[in-house]
Amino acid sequence: MKITGLDHVQLAMPPGQEEQARRFYSGLLGLQEIPKPEQLVSRGGVWFAGGSVYLHLGVEKEFTPARKAHPCFIVTDLDAACRELEAAGVEVIRDQTIPGVDRFHAFDPFGNRLEFIQDGQAFSQQG
Repeated sequence: MKITGLDHVQLAMPPGQEEQARRFYSGLLGLQEIPKPEQLVSRGGVWFAGGSVYLHLGVEKEFTPARKAHPCFIVTDLDAACRELEAAGVEVIRDQTIPGVDRFHAFDPFGNRLEFIQDGQAFSQQG
């Protein structure tokens, strides 16, 4: 087996919260909503894309936020991203535990953990 890439990341969300997901992921983070296949629309949730990032939010009836597992978004200006999230009322937790890597964590409206890292300092570029 040889893995050549990552197609998408899926996070869970509570039922009936698609508009809140749109406001956060599209309105605040700037991802574009993409249509779900017709066969999956009745399941709820919403899909987003931006650059090479594909994020699916799927509905879980017994929803529990992902507090440890998380996607990590590479951003062109970490400080600007931090300011935008804070201005929108999102708590940002700076993390300098890895030498040479500027990053922070935040949580989506459902409590899912998200990581943001400065472009050029991504873990995939460290080695």
